[in-house]
Amino acid sequence: MQASLLTVVFAAALIGSLAVKLWLATRQMRHVAAHRDRVPEAFAGTIPLAAHQRAADYTLAKARLGVLGMAFGAVVLVGWTLLGGLDALNAALRDAVVPRWGGMAYQLALIAAFAVINGVLDLPLELYRTFGLEQRFGFNRMTWKLYIVDAIKGLVIGAIIGLPIVALILWLMGAAGSWWWLWAFGAWMAFSLLIQVLVPTVIAPLYNKFELLKDEALRERVQRLMDRCGFKAKGLFVMDGSRRSGHANAYFTGFGSSKRVVFFDTLLKQLSPGEIEAVLAHELGHFKCKHVPKRVLWMAAFSFVGFAVLGWLASRSWFYMGLGVQPSLAAPNDAVALLLFMLAAPVLGVFVSPLFAQLSRRHEFEADAYACRQADRRELAAALLKLHEDNAATLTPDPVYVRFYYSHPPASERLAALNRLTAVPQPA
Repeated sequence: MQASLLTVVFAAALIGSLAVKLWLATRQMRHVAAHRDRVPEAFAGTIPLAAHQRAADYTLAKARLGVLGMAFGAVVLVGWTLLGGLDALNAALRDAVVPRWGGMAYQLALIAAFAVINGVLDLPLELYRTFGLEQRFGFNRMTWKLYIVDAIKGLVIGAIIGLPIVALILWLMGAAGSWWWLWAFGAWMAFSLLIQVLVPTVIAPLYNKFELLKDEALRERVQRLMDRCGFKAKGLFVMDGSRRSGHANAYFTGFGSSKRVVFFDTLLKQLSPGEIEAVLAHELGHFKCKHVPKRVLWMAAFSFVGFAVLGWLASRSWFYMGLGVQPSLAAPNDAVALLLFMLAAPVLGVFVSPLFAQLSRRHEFEADAYACRQADRRELAAALLKLHEDNAATLTPDPVYVRFYYSHPPASERLAALNRLTAVPQPA
């Protein structure tokens, strides 16, 4: 009875989430298309009509691909769960691996096989996104050779880093008793913080070249900004982002002594020194407003709840049967529980995503306000306009879609907020 109820609840949640996402996508496409042929009044003197139309076309193309990906993802999800795909894969690997290599090898093999199959299923849409859509709008710089090399690196890094933490969590699930989830949560958080150190120092350099900023005048200007902000970094680096994409960005990353400031080379080509300083001041605003630790705490809170729920569900047979898997009596079911939870949780996560989007947008406004106290507001506004135009970001998104999905406020809202800050004194 409980298994049947879970099946009904899961199916209803999946249909509901798809309906919401499809409604939002169609709203976005209609709104952008309706405003395609006229630049908004606030941008009429700065954004050419051709650039506005290109941004609209790019947004519409991404939205259409998103709808296709949404539908395909739902089919794959139902195939893995209610139609028995995960059950079949689990049974095949359990029978083949457990007698020869034991339960842990079987569980790691199951997770690895699931990841590889899922990656293969996602590959056609991913290839079209990179070599079709992004290529058509002039953003893709990726070659087929580079794509394949990146994919191989991703598989190797995933195996080296991912399998050990998965093995640790599986071991805790089997050896740490009913409170295993609390120990697993602690291990996961420690791993997440370790990744924050490894990504800038070990992982990112495997994909991109990072060179120290050579422009002495810009370096001195940026250093003065960081001194004003009380930010100490290991170095100022330029990343060869143009090797893969025409999109531009700047960011700081890492914790403690691993903190570093990174500029995309595309950003340095598109913006003036004053605009670069203003963009970096915005990024440092996230640091000064403690947005990173706040987001870590949010992630920790939701991870804690997630592990607690998984700890409760993993010991209940109806959880497995309700999602299309027959639990084993002779082998551990921990890997199956992990995979089922990973598959089912995002269905309900759709309904809480607006909370995270709202939090992120609020942080962006706070970082903008901080940047205006450390750099020229007009330079930040000019940089935002250039980045919106160069990245083909639409100036006319649907307001409801924005509230649900956007992690950054749309340009109209950000510039209006910046204009309200004109009375804020600039640093001497």
